[in-house]
Amino acid sequence: MILLAILTISCRQDKIEKKVVKSHPYYDQAWKLLDEKSVDSSFLYFNKAKEQFLQEGDSVMVAKCLINMAIISGQRGDYFGSQEISISAIDYLASGSKDQHELLSSNYNCLGNMSARLKHFQQADQFYRQALAFTKNENSRNTILNNLGISLTDQRVYDQALNYFNRLLASKTIKENPVSFSRILSNTAKTKWLQNPGYNPVPEFLTALEIRQKENDLWGQNASFAHLADFYIEQKPDSALFYAQRMYRVAQQLKSADDQVYALERIIKLSSPGQFREHFEVYRKLADSLELDRNAAKNQFALIRYETEKNKTNNLKLLKENAEKKYQIGRQRALLYGFLMVIISGSVTALIWYRKRKQKLELEAKATIREHELKIHKKVHDVVANGLYRMMSEIENQNEINKEVVLDRIELLYEKSRDITYEEPLSEHNFQDKISSLLKSFATDQIKIISAGNNSDLWEKVNTVAKNEIEHVLQELMVNMRKHSNAENVVIRFTQSNDRINIYYADDGIGISEDTPFNNGLKNTGNRIKSIEGEIKFDGHGNEGLKIHISFPIT
Repeated sequence: MILLAILTISCRQDKIEKKVVKSHPYYDQAWKLLDEKSVDSSFLYFNKAKEQFLQEGDSVMVAKCLINMAIISGQRGDYFGSQEISISAIDYLASGSKDQHELLSSNYNCLGNMSARLKHFQQADQFYRQALAFTKNENSRNTILNNLGISLTDQRVYDQALNYFNRLLASKTIKENPVSFSRILSNTAKTKWLQNPGYNPVPEFLTALEIRQKENDLWGQNASFAHLADFYIEQKPDSALFYAQRMYRVAQQLKSADDQVYALERIIKLSSPGQFREHFEVYRKLADSLELDRNAAKNQFALIRYETEKNKTNNLKLLKENAEKKYQIGRQRALLYGFLMVIISGSVTALIWYRKRKQKLELEAKATIREHELKIHKKVHDVVANGLYRMMSEIENQNEINKEVVLDRIELLYEKSRDITYEEPLSEHNFQDKISSLLKSFATDQIKIISAGNNSDLWEKVNTVAKNEIEHVLQELMVNMRKHSNAENVVIRFTQSNDRINIYYADDGIGISEDTPFNNGLKNTGNRIKSIEGEIKFDGHGNEGLKIHISFPIT
């Protein structure tokens, strides 16, 4: 998404102010840890403080704790958890009390931010407008208006977005704040460019960047470099690569894993084939680390809240058991009535089921016949067509042809075609050698094929059905490469990550256009990957070669 790199800045939510008359150790410790950047521990103590305020009956302080917990959850990537906590905070605030309006505004702004990050933009707009309705603070209004403008830009409602940005640029408060002014100026230029591809936003981007460098605003510089990289990515790839690299260095200074990943995605796209692998390895490790960190935070926050609710449940258990005794007779009667209803419903259901069973069996029989026909069609393509093409490829690249070997291969292909309606034998022994031989058979003097990671340890725990499907998939990819890609270099890398096998294919051919129809071979490839509960992703636009990622579970 074009504005992702500045999301942290433009949607940044200030923490709820600390105003407590009475000393509360948990609340004080939560703020101390938050100031020390120990956000996970701070979440724990805000939760403890919330329980203490609940016991004291201080609903406003309960809401403050919940809003801070929601903000922390959102910053750590737990967007759904953040929304859930924010919604629960609303129950402790009174919209009729003016003293609580700023808290309500902050909470609705947080809800808007989380909805925007989840790409629920219309919902985000509603929350932002509710946030505006409850605040009189000009700085808060400016922040919310900027968030609303970005949300409208993401929805391509550019006229409305520019209306909000222009109002902000005319604001005296914004003009007096260089950091805020540069942010709005950059967002405005970005929106104008998106609205009109012929518009040149570079002068405004550079003006905003100059202000941010003067103010030592690293987050702002990070956003400017993202804007410039995205603008130049199609027109001037060299300039786009330059700004993407600068963004990556600033993101490293900020220790922002999200922005490092964003910058690396563009660096990988713009880098030469020789640098692709180096950047890709850094990107993969960083993306995996980021995902693990976010999942750990989500689990930790969920566990903290679960333990709190569990303790509440245990404390109320005895009261619940006493109440249940009083209603025992009523429950028995309800069970009796329910049993009668089940019998009646079951009888009606059985009657309907009996009438539809014959129709269902007929449909299943037709589906079985169709499935069998498709299976035979797929085998003809994989066994005969691709087998012939592979044999042609090998013969084409041999200086001398051994007539006996060719006849043996043709006879084997003939036997396979005769038994086409039977199940194919599944490959099991020395599978890595078989894959290596398959890939080498498509190499020529003009086409270099490099493979890495194809070893016996990788395939040891992969079941035979998956091996057989992967063999056919790789054969189909190589056939399509020879027929259509005009590639000179092909790299295939095999890796294992946790309980999944990953296969990365890349070539420097002509790629594929978005409107290219998939032929039967590629359709079969997709069906084979789906049959082993795997995934396949194609990336081959813009005449920059073709990249394919295949992933499937080991067992």
